[in-house]
Amino acid sequence: MTARSHCPIASTLDLIGDRWTLLIIRDMLYMKKRRFDEFLESPEGISTNILSDRLRKLEEAELIEKQPYSSHSRRMDYQLTEKGKSLQPVLRSMIKWGLENLPATSIPSQQTQ
Repeated sequence: MTARSHCPIASTLDLIGDRWTLLIIRDMLYMKKRRFDEFLESPEGISTNILSDRLRKLEEAELIEKQPYSSHSRRMDYQLTEKGKSLQPVLRSMIKWGLENLPATSIPSQQTQ
């Protein structure tokens, strides 16, 4: 990834600031999702081509790693790396801010802080 700026905020947003990336990480951290089909079940409705692209970018950025989970080489199990897990405080801050400032927000029962 080519940096458009040396600003840490701009560089972080270039990596995780799109509509879907943090939701994939949220699903991995809080809902324990690890497989492609599980990510597709999220209520936000990500499309398969966007999901494939974001998973590839997360792997290239070393935020996730994948391993085959069956004899079919295309079925992958995705797991956060330590670098990916280090985003948890960012998500916690976003959860806290959203709950305090966006009246229509709530935490789903399967999601924990």
